[in-house]
Amino acid sequence: MCGASLAALLMLAPPLRAADLKIGYIDSARIFQEYSVAKEAQAQFDRKVEGWRAQSAEKEKLVADLRAEVRDQGPILSTLKRQEKEEALQRAISDYERFLQQIWGPQGRAVVENEQATAEVVAQVRTAVEKIASQKGLLMVFDAASGFILFADRSLDLTSEVLQELGTQTTPK
Repeated sequence: MCGASLAALLMLAPPLRAADLKIGYIDSARIFQEYSVAKEAQAQFDRKVEGWRAQSAEKEKLVADLRAEVRDQGPILSTLKRQEKEEALQRAISDYERFLQQIWGPQGRAVVENEQATAEVVAQVRTAVEKIASQKGLLMVFDAASGFILFADRSLDLTSEVLQELGTQTTPK
């Protein structure tokens, strides 16, 4: 369709008034703070992060200890022993850096597992929002946590209703 015919069709269409535009919004940050499934997913992820931090601290300590040995004992060790210590230090540094990349890198386990942990919650929230929006005949629902809403009437806030819907979804049957 050419631009002129599209413009003509738009001019013939009845104007959309603000009163016709049915919208709502949610605060996803509040949902993630209050929804029990989201809180448990976050707690599980936090426990994994603590484990990774502990492993990282152990590897970092090993590097520091080996570095101190090479510095302090290097002058008194034979060339062969010094070389062995330096190689052990290099292996420890490589192991530590590889671990950091595997866990905290752009495609590391932290990113992947965080996405997995939140994907289910996001899907549940989306389903609840779609259900409520459909029931209310809304055309759009925004997320206040995204920062794009500068002002909105509180009567448009669906967050409590979404939390209530999510609560009915997770109630034991």
